[in-house]
Amino acid sequence: MEKEKFVEALKKAKESAKPRKFTQSFEISVALKDVDLRKPEERISTYIVLPKGRGKDVKVCALVDKDMVTQAREVCDKVITKDEFPEIDKKKVRVLCKECDWFIAEATVMMHVAKHFGKFLAQKKKMPDPKAGAVFPPSANLKGIVQRFKNLVKLEAKKQPVINAPIGSETQSIEDVADNAVAVYNQIVHSLPRGTQQIKAVYVKLTMGPAVRVEK
Repeated sequence: MEKEKFVEALKKAKESAKPRKFTQSFEISVALKDVDLRKPEERISTYIVLPKGRGKDVKVCALVDKDMVTQAREVCDKVITKDEFPEIDKKKVRVLCKECDWFIAEATVMMHVAKHFGKFLAQKKKMPDPKAGAVFPPSANLKGIVQRFKNLVKLEAKKQPVINAPIGSETQSIEDVADNAVAVYNQIVHSLPRGTQQIKAVYVKLTMGPAVRVEK
């Protein structure tokens, strides 16, 4: 789909949304067709780094062993060491899930992550995912990993034939948000067996605004 189509729809979405006392995010909604999500092989779960960024502060929490603490504290918003895991009860995990957008973990502590609070993280869909690059070796350079997660979004359709994802912030230019929208749309098309033939409709909106259809 052409970028100009997204620019036009994003402008309408911004114009039709009422001003709020907080910075709203732009979101994309892609409705699918001819997809049987009862079949695991037809479910979509992938990730994409937005080329123009999220346009907001995305917080990353690192779960690490002693050897990674110093590096993690330099680049991450929250750091929890393996020795601290037993101190993290359900209440503290809930707070962490509200405060942090992503959880990343050193590979050597993943067994302990699962043991102490993995179940709750899984319920919140925030368990470190190896497919996203969220599980890293002790030799990893965390700066690059964290920077990637600052601009990463998940594209998923497992229960309903629709994919919703953030594509930027109202503080960004419409052009930049449109670039992100095109990248997300193309990633979704690439993930579908029959590409654009399985796209039913595409909408964009601000967090509290009405949805605007992107015309083909």
